[in-house]
Amino acid sequence: MLKKELSLIHVFAIASGAMISSGIFILPGLAYAKAGPGVVISYFLAGLLAITGLLSIAELSTAMPKAGGNYFFITRGMGAAAGTIAGFLSWFSLSLKTGFALIGMASFTALLFNLDVRIISIILTIIFVLLNIFSVKESGRIQVILVISLLIIMVAYIIFAVFKIDINNVTPFAPNGLVSIFSTTGFVFVSYGGLLHISSIAEEVKNPGKNIPLGLILSLVIVMILYTLIVFSTTGILGSALKNSMIPLSEGAFKLIGLKGKIILSVAAILAFISTANAGIMSASRYIFALSRDGLIPKPLAKKTKNNVPFISIMITGLFIILSLFLKLKVLVEAASGVLILTYILSNISVIILRESKLQNYKPPFKAPLYPWIQIVGIIGFIFILFEMGFETIIIGSILIFIGLLVYFIYGRLRTKKEFAILHIIERITNKEITNGLLENELKEIIIERDNIVEDKFDKLINESVIINLKENNSMEELFHNISSDISNKINIPKKKIFKLLKQREEESSTVIHEGVAIPHIILPGKNKFIIVIVKSESGINFNNNKKVFCVFSLLGTKDQRNLHLKSLAAISQIVMQKDFIKKWMKTKNVISIKDFIFLSKRNRG
Repeated sequence: MLKKELSLIHVFAIASGAMISSGIFILPGLAYAKAGPGVVISYFLAGLLAITGLLSIAELSTAMPKAGGNYFFITRGMGAAAGTIAGFLSWFSLSLKTGFALIGMASFTALLFNLDVRIISIILTIIFVLLNIFSVKESGRIQVILVISLLIIMVAYIIFAVFKIDINNVTPFAPNGLVSIFSTTGFVFVSYGGLLHISSIAEEVKNPGKNIPLGLILSLVIVMILYTLIVFSTTGILGSALKNSMIPLSEGAFKLIGLKGKIILSVAAILAFISTANAGIMSASRYIFALSRDGLIPKPLAKKTKNNVPFISIMITGLFIILSLFLKLKVLVEAASGVLILTYILSNISVIILRESKLQNYKPPFKAPLYPWIQIVGIIGFIFILFEMGFETIIIGSILIFIGLLVYFIYGRLRTKKEFAILHIIERITNKEITNGLLENELKEIIIERDNIVEDKFDKLINESVIINLKENNSMEELFHNISSDISNKINIPKKKIFKLLKQREEESSTVIHEGVAIPHIILPGKNKFIIVIVKSESGINFNNNKKVFCVFSLLGTKDQRNLHLKSLAAISQIVMQKDFIKKWMKTKNVISIKDFIFLSKRNRG
């Protein structure tokens, strides 16, 4: 388990910092060449599409906050083969995006220093590799400072620019036609790749159920608004001079306030590239770590330092980024965007599969709204944009998918066996048991770690409890006979005595405390005896006053166990009062799922 050191501000800063870089400081000029002034629509559409991916990634990341992000949950949803593909796609995309940011520094450092920029980029890569190995927390702090500085500069730029826009510079709005706007949407989509960074470091986020979705939503909304306003303002200021410019914002600032503005925006760009490089190395390396931890690539690659930092995967990622510095810029952008789109498609599909699998222990604190329409719209939109980007992008994606499959079939398939959600869907359709509970158990362990659940005395009682699963309709007397028979030998009291006590208690007053729930509790003779019997009835039990009961918690204990009795009653009351309790209760399948359901229900522990 990796250390949880990242708070909400770190989530926001890492996601934003990964987005505020080449996507705004370099791409507008290249994108303008493709779509003209309509490029502002391309940026906005890319942001809207990213929202569909964000909602799915937020749900999956809060359900399974583990290193490797979308690789991890795609593996659990669609299987190890799809997961291996997703892992390599994400690692490749984020690493290329980081390389893209570092290469982009060439256009800006040339304005300030007469140095070989690739050497500077390599040195910076090494620095951030060492920083990530030294401390994720320190790396996160630097990210926060960088992002706040960038946001201040960008807002100031918009304020200065908005009053000097020449409307003639935004006409004709779509000189190359509407199709160019859609194809450019895919081209600039890499600008929103920061969202994927968070899913990869989710294991290191404190209170992930709250901080991940909130941090992602804040970062995307703010960055999308800033992108739209900045691209529109820069287009309005520069007009056709924006075409193929490698320093669009710096040139825009020069036109606004002269050399001082150009220097400020160039420095901001360098800060942005540094921010992206930091976030990129941090998050991309977690994919190698996760693939290795699951045995899909060699295990030694998952080695960690004494501070639980995956240093081998960080160094491998740094080396790949250094190699990517020598590729052409256009190749980097198209490959990174296309691969990123593929990973978003897989994430949307995974949400649908995991929801439809009806896994009991799939419990995301954040659920994507408007399910499944958001996912369906996202999948269709991403596929449309992918094809609009052209044949080369599809070929690159296909090659990477083939490499992922090759690695899986040659190495990973022989070394790892994971149960995945599709099997549960098949099980539901065929009504045949083909799963063994491994995925449910893994999800349970994830929830325990995520929610910091510490087992208390009541949990131990539930683990030791007697479970009765009734398939047919039963009377209250039949239920009491079943309970008496099942526990008589355990507590060394005649079953007739137990039956009599249960019946007397019910005659005194009904123990039906909630719709469909009864808690018949009695005092046993003797000392040091306490047991809980849990009953699930599929058809319902007819209690007094014709009340149908589907869930029974029967508490049986001696007088000296009064405190334990009262604590158990309090815990059960909290569990059964949760929303849609009976509906969820009736979906439990067996003894293990019943105990898991109770154990993972929210209540005060102590």
